[in-house]
Amino acid sequence: MIAWLSGLWSGGTAAVEPATLRDAASLAQLHGASFHRGWGEGEFETMLTERNTLVHRLRLGRKTIGFAVSRMAADEAEILSIAVAASQRGRGLSRNLLLTHLGHLAGRGVRTVFLEVEENNRPARRLYDRAGFTVAGRRERYYRQADGEQLNALLMRRDLS
Repeated sequence: MIAWLSGLWSGGTAAVEPATLRDAASLAQLHGASFHRGWGEGEFETMLTERNTLVHRLRLGRKTIGFAVSRMAADEAEILSIAVAASQRGRGLSRNLLLTHLGHLAGRGVRTVFLEVEENNRPARRLYDRAGFTVAGRRERYYRQADGEQLNALLMRRDLS
């Protein structure tokens, strides 16, 4: 199932759709550009073949510009990663990607979704707050930056039922 996003952006219509093994390289490239420790193509290939992992890509025209990855267990899921290309941020695409991804999780019987976010990542926190996530806990010095600095993580949750 493909979710077409309202509005047109340069390059065509944005769509959220299931990712396939052919997407592994572009997803790895996006992850590496978005996070300090990027996941490799092999890691994405593994996730794309796991039955308990849901991966969506965000496509603009023919180009993959984002993704969301969750792992499911019973009626819970954890969003492992979500990213949109830096050149496409600030257009509401990440919100549409997240909400579509959550809808697919709900359709698979997921009732509660968890995620971790760096405490000072204001754009991500705003995205999750607006999508109905609430802070459920905090992990001190959870993330390590390239310079060795350690940053706190917030554990967030949202009920889908």
